[in-house]
Amino acid sequence: MQPVKMYTTAVCPYCTRAKQILQAKGVETIDEVRVDTHPHERARMMEITGRRTVPQIFIGDTHVGGCDDLMALDSRGALVALLEGPAIAG
Repeated sequence: MQPVKMYTTAVCPYCTRAKQILQAKGVETIDEVRVDTHPHERARMMEITGRRTVPQIFIGDTHVGGCDDLMALDSRGALVALLEGPAIAG
């Protein structure tokens, strides 16, 4: 499974919902970066994504976006494939 990184704040219902969706798809570990307690991380998040709202979700090297983007990816049936990552030829 691909690593998942999420920029979040403590009081964010969209962050909570995104975590629930990911956990329902089998994600056991989320590298959570709190931008409310580490303001320099918000600046870094904005530099990387061009966005200032949370959550900002990365699966592997792919910037998924926010919670709505994650839900849209799931509704298209593409979330599991992204989480599983590229097939390794053997």
